[in-house]
Amino acid sequence: MARFNTRTTKPRTTSPVKSTGRTAPTHQGGRGYLRDNRSELFLLAVANFVSQQTFYEDGEQRDNRFAELVRVLAVGDPEWTAGLLHWLRREGRMRTASIVGAAEYVKARLDAGAEDGPSNRRVVDSVLLRADEPGELLGYWTSRYGRAVPKPVKRGIADAVRRLYNGKSLLKYDTASKGYRFGDILNLVHASPDPEKPWQGELFRYALDRRHHPEAAVVPASDRALTAHRALMELPVEERRAVVEGVDGADRLAAAGMTWEALAGWLQGPMDAKAWEAVIPSMGAMALVRNLRNFDEAGVSDEVAAQVAAKICDPAVVAASRQFPFRYLAAYQHAPSLRWAHPLEKALGHSLGNVPALPGRTLILVDRSGSMWSPLSDRSQLNRADAAAIFGTALALRAADADLVQFGTNSAPVTYRRGESVLKVLERFGDLGGTNTAEAVRRRYRTHDRVLIVTDEQASFSYAADATAAVPSGVPVYTWNLAGYRVGHAPAGGGNRHTFGGLSDAAFRMVPLLEAGRDADWPWNR
Repeated sequence: MARFNTRTTKPRTTSPVKSTGRTAPTHQGGRGYLRDNRSELFLLAVANFVSQQTFYEDGEQRDNRFAELVRVLAVGDPEWTAGLLHWLRREGRMRTASIVGAAEYVKARLDAGAEDGPSNRRVVDSVLLRADEPGELLGYWTSRYGRAVPKPVKRGIADAVRRLYNGKSLLKYDTASKGYRFGDILNLVHASPDPEKPWQGELFRYALDRRHHPEAAVVPASDRALTAHRALMELPVEERRAVVEGVDGADRLAAAGMTWEALAGWLQGPMDAKAWEAVIPSMGAMALVRNLRNFDEAGVSDEVAAQVAAKICDPAVVAASRQFPFRYLAAYQHAPSLRWAHPLEKALGHSLGNVPALPGRTLILVDRSGSMWSPLSDRSQLNRADAAAIFGTALALRAADADLVQFGTNSAPVTYRRGESVLKVLERFGDLGGTNTAEAVRRRYRTHDRVLIVTDEQASFSYAADATAAVPSGVPVYTWNLAGYRVGHAPAGGGNRHTFGGLSDAAFRMVPLLEAGRDADWPWNR
């Protein structure tokens, strides 16, 4: 009788986040499973906003754990760590964590005298994608390690400066509030202009003069944005409102690189409907999303509001903005007018484009325990509980047959209808107290084809060997970790037990791969 060579046999698959076999208590006192350094760093990195409080770790503890893991792996596994940092800034969408990680990567390798692996210079350059980020990295380095900046850091920043500095980026980011102005950075890293950008030499000279001799700084005649901006700045204050209200006001503001943040100061007056309507055409998608309340309070017209709505829910714009799905939920919760509800719902749907349509029967467990209610960051009013509910609901709505359950001390089903709004379903979730993951799994598992748990993994004490013990070993369990704590609630990495992490929908792409018998690799290796 054939035991292995059968049509139903599937190869044993693995996923990259792996347990070591050692255990430790979770923060709730349950039995937890320690992960290897790569897995711990990955899960922390994709959830770490840097210097942000969480329910069980303060910002300093979390940052120190992150930095120490980066330093260890930068020396012991440089190729993998460089790949993580490069991916983290791009597909991972974690700006500050990638910048901090690059600085710690270089420091550890310089201290160890390590010469193998990717160059320090390349790693620094790879995490700088916006023109204000060279200053961010320098600010972090000097605040932590002093004003002596090593050559690899300088050269990596210089490479980024040549890519990122132009007239409009100077207007947007070279402001008096910054500790490192463009001119300071150019002086420090000795960045020479890009030979393929003949205008950059004049721009660099202007940035230096603007910083050190502003009264004598001459705008490069070849830079249209800077020239147009200077013309607007030279207008008497009493003539500026007429520019905004003119038929070509929006075009003039856009040509001059005038941001919405700078416009109120330039006008020296209120941001009324006319001011917003003039600057809205040049605003990016997420700037629009963040200002929906301001548009309503200023009385922006329905015609302009319709243009805003069309832009923020355009699938291509949503994809290009690279925002987390929960950003749209936060806007939906805080925008006062119903005219934004439908476009934000559509945008949220587009941002969840990677959530797969799973076949068969799926059990989806969403953690709504107390620790999930801490904010995602100090600047966010959204919490992990609602982020978890977004993803759990999206999975349920797309699955062929799904049971959607919220859990904490107890568990309860969440009702939904096929084709229903994700945002409407979210209103049915509540606050369920503790984190009895094992009981929720035991009570709700009914011969499903798979189980997905969206959680921070801080399960409370249970007599079960692990939080997923009630699911037969032949049934896959996928844990999606939203917090990045050190200890997990179950073994992971093989044997149909898999852990992913992060606040975007990208991790779910690995579920169909694993079920098709293909091992899921780290996302930057796929």
